[in-house]
Amino acid sequence: MEETLELVERTHAKVPHLPLALRLIRNTGVMKRHIVQPIEQTLQHPGFEERNRIHTVEAKKRTPPVIMRALANADVTVQDIDAIVYVSCTGFSMPSLTAWLINEFGFRSDTRQIPIAQLGCAAGGAAINRAHDFCSAYPDRNVLIVSCELCSLCYQPTDNEVGSLLSVGLFGDAVGAAVVRGSGGTGVSLERNSAHLIPHTEEWISYAVRSTGFHFQLDHRVPGMMEPLAPVIRALAASHRWDAADLGFYIVHAGGPRILTDLGKFLAVHPDAFRYSRATLTEYGNIASAVVLDALARLFEDGGAKVGATGIIAAFGPGITAEMTLGTWVDSENPQPDAGPAGHGRRLVTQQG
Repeated sequence: MEETLELVERTHAKVPHLPLALRLIRNTGVMKRHIVQPIEQTLQHPGFEERNRIHTVEAKKRTPPVIMRALANADVTVQDIDAIVYVSCTGFSMPSLTAWLINEFGFRSDTRQIPIAQLGCAAGGAAINRAHDFCSAYPDRNVLIVSCELCSLCYQPTDNEVGSLLSVGLFGDAVGAAVVRGSGGTGVSLERNSAHLIPHTEEWISYAVRSTGFHFQLDHRVPGMMEPLAPVIRALAASHRWDAADLGFYIVHAGGPRILTDLGKFLAVHPDAFRYSRATLTEYGNIASAVVLDALARLFEDGGAKVGATGIIAAFGPGITAEMTLGTWVDSENPQPDAGPAGHGRRLVTQQG
């Protein structure tokens, strides 16, 4: 945090609203972040082409060990994976990195490829939901989810708007992976998923794509988006005969501290309910689509939830879009039959790197 404030103050010294930007950065609650390059290189801009090349190089370097840990944790091999959902909003490649992964690491040649590039921070939730849909359509199949978000490669030295300066102190880099098993395993048995778009909010979170790359744009209304989304979450839980105010675990995208504070207020849950998401924000910053995977990893590392505990996974991003999942915690050593009005559950096992 201290280094970020000093850098912003030095590199954007002539910006009139610098004091406001510094105050907003301090209020994010982000204490440290990880980035793929030394800070001196991050502050430079070698051009869109070079940045995208770095993104591809770093993605190929950093995703494999995380994927292997996720597969091991889920007790599956590359040959057991039937689909790969790959999400990233911080770089672009065609074909998707899924093709490279299949060729390089021995995934079957008939593995389905599901790349998601434009849902931003909501893509972590969307990836879980698309994996759930796939396993619902093809029972006993397995899906690998990979998130690679190198947000530091989107830094634009000439962008001086308040939202752009805030993003300098908010976003971090991360790679995460998860396996959704069609049957068996320990984790969240996925039961019902849903999505919601707040009408006419496309410009609230967006990229301006220019010759210099992706320029992040953030509207001042974004922090207040939990007020219209909280009723949607309550309605989803109610449709499953659950009470959103009384769940056993909450895995929520930590876009900023107000997101978590407001959602807790509108759902009438204790702030501690979001402790895993808040820890991710504090220790890694906003790592876009990887937030929900890291928060899930923290739940696993904390010993998991009580068997039978109900919970929600929710991610929010451009659109304004919400991707939400309801599930029940299950343990392979203490199995319970799939239950719930939605029908068959699907297991989610996660590992974050």
